[in-house]
Amino acid sequence: MIDLSTQYLGLKLKGPIVVASTPLSESLDNLRRMEDSGAAAVVLTSLFEEQLELESRALDEDLSRGTESFAESLGYLPDLTDYRMTHEVYLEHLRRAKAAVNIPILASLNGATTGGWVRYAREIEEAGADAIELNTFALATDRSQTSAELEVQLLDLVSNVCRAVKVPVAVKLSQSFTSVPHLVARLEDAGARGVVFFNRFYQPDFDIETLEVRPTLHFSTPSELLPRLHWAAILYGHTKADIAITGGVHSAEDVLKSVMAGANVAMMVSALHIHGIEHIGRVLGDLRYWLEKREYTSLSET
Repeated sequence: MIDLSTQYLGLKLKGPIVVASTPLSESLDNLRRMEDSGAAAVVLTSLFEEQLELESRALDEDLSRGTESFAESLGYLPDLTDYRMTHEVYLEHLRRAKAAVNIPILASLNGATTGGWVRYAREIEEAGADAIELNTFALATDRSQTSAELEVQLLDLVSNVCRAVKVPVAVKLSQSFTSVPHLVARLEDAGARGVVFFNRFYQPDFDIETLEVRPTLHFSTPSELLPRLHWAAILYGHTKADIAITGGVHSAEDVLKSVMAGANVAMMVSALHIHGIEHIGRVLGDLRYWLEKREYTSLSET
């Protein structure tokens, strides 16, 4: 029997596939299907601080556009009119998720202020989260703001959250930082137990008919995996922080590449929207076949 087990953020996982933050996780039935299909852990959809809750609802609506091309996706995305993920609802969903499945449940926190992050992080920990993923976004819009100042703000947030909770904290980064290795080293010093490469952000687009700006996000493709593999390989062996790769993970080949580059886990979302939640089981089956064919006994041997 092939051993696919791994460790991430101090958690012992039965396999390398983690479901990244997605509206799919808002359904307890979906969470059970993820576990049954072989997901080793699930990152819940993000809890947005303050005004970002309104933005998240609009972005989820945008994400659902075009799913008519993928019949299996229709039942997985939440109805926008029913999406009311306030922090009270989020915490209750977290408690129910923990009771519904036996795999680790990670909470995702997207905040704007230190006070908000720390307050919500404590509540998330009390609700039973096995770990917290900080969904960060550093965007310089003021010409007087330097890149160093952005990094200091991020490090201050991470340090405050890590001091406030006992559960492990991972930081989901964007690709826009100049020196990723240096930043990861400083995040580790600030208390982060892991880093996630990389955040896929909603980008503004112009609707020339309505003369409005609307956010857009397309499903990922395997081609997006390459820069993530690049940075994971550079950092492997040079950081104590665990590494997760998200964005472009669609197949067993993508999972293998992620592990070979040094990642502890590979996170999957777009492939589940396209092919359905049970795609996790198919990927794991292909992964076992690849390992058996080469007479490996465990994933760690790769």
